[in-house]
Formats: sequence, structure tokens, C-alpha cells
Amino acid sequence: MSERGLNTVSFAGHAAASAQFKALYAEGMGLVEETASYLDGHGRAASKVLPRMASVLYAAESMRLTTRLMQMASWLLLQRAVNNGEMTRDQVLSEKNKVRLDSFNVDRTAPGWSDLPEGFRDLIDRSLRLQNRVALLDREIYRPQEAGSFVPDNQNGVKAQLNLLQTAFGAN
Repeated sequence: MSERGLNTVSFAGHAAASAQFKALYAEGMGLVEETASYLDGHGRAASKVLPRMASVLYAAESMRLTTRLMQMASWLLLQRAVNNGEMTRDQVLSEKNKVRLDSFNVDRTAPGWSDLPEGFRDLIDRSLRLQNRVALLDREIYRPQEAGSFVPDNQNGVKAQLNLLQTAFGAN
């Protein structure tokens, strides 16, 4: 490794420990709480009156949504722990291998999708956008050699890079 490499600055590392990360963390945890409240309240009532196909899809998407949010929450908690000095980077890397941030697929053409409650579809969309931001930040922090080649489903490379910049600098 050259001396030059020793002096590089990781902008993603700074972003992960910044006020922007705190905002991302708050947004993620807020979405977890909002989703739990929705699924236990209004969503439960709305799901009982759905047509059969939409009801089956609602059950499947509810599980995917909660799984996606729990994976993101786990990543955010790990990153907060390393930022606060509660865990080393190596400890986080070991635990992080259990976290999956790569399930971006949602079939909006599935039978029953348009019958799903609008609030539920909104939670899914917001969770996917947040997951994309977290996954981009994860790749930038922990696998910078892969960050340039990562293109999430349904997005082009330019949009993925813009999302990374928005994540890093807190723009929305």
C-alpha cells in the first residue's frame, strides 16, 4: 500500500458517523414504528375486507415488509454501535454478515396489488427507498470496491449514484 493510500479520506465513513446518519437512523426507526402501528391497527382492519387475491398478497407483502424493516433496523443499530464505539469494525463486520439488504423486488403487477390499501403500498415503497439508501451506504462503507458497480433493481447507475450522494450529504 502506498503512502498516498494511507492518507485517503472515507467520505462514506464520515457520512455514516454524521448528522445525516442520525437522520437516516431516525427515519428508519420511525418507519419501523409507523409500520408496526399500521399493521396492528388500520392495516389489520383493512386487510379483513380485501378480495381473496389481495388478501393473500397482503399477507405475503406484510411478511416481506417487516423482514425488510428488521434487516434495515439491524444494520442501523450495528452502524450506530460502531459510531458510538460500542463495537469494533471487525465485530460489526462479523454481525453484519447476518443482515440482508438485497431484496429490492416487489411485483407491482401481481394480481391484487391495486386492491391493496394505499397506505400499505406507501409503506412498502418507503421501505424500499430506505433499504436502497442503506444498501448503498453499506456498500460504500464496507465494500468500496463494489460500490461503483452496484445498481439496484429498477434503477440506472446514475440514479444509484445520486441516491448515494443524497444519503451521504442528507439531501432529499
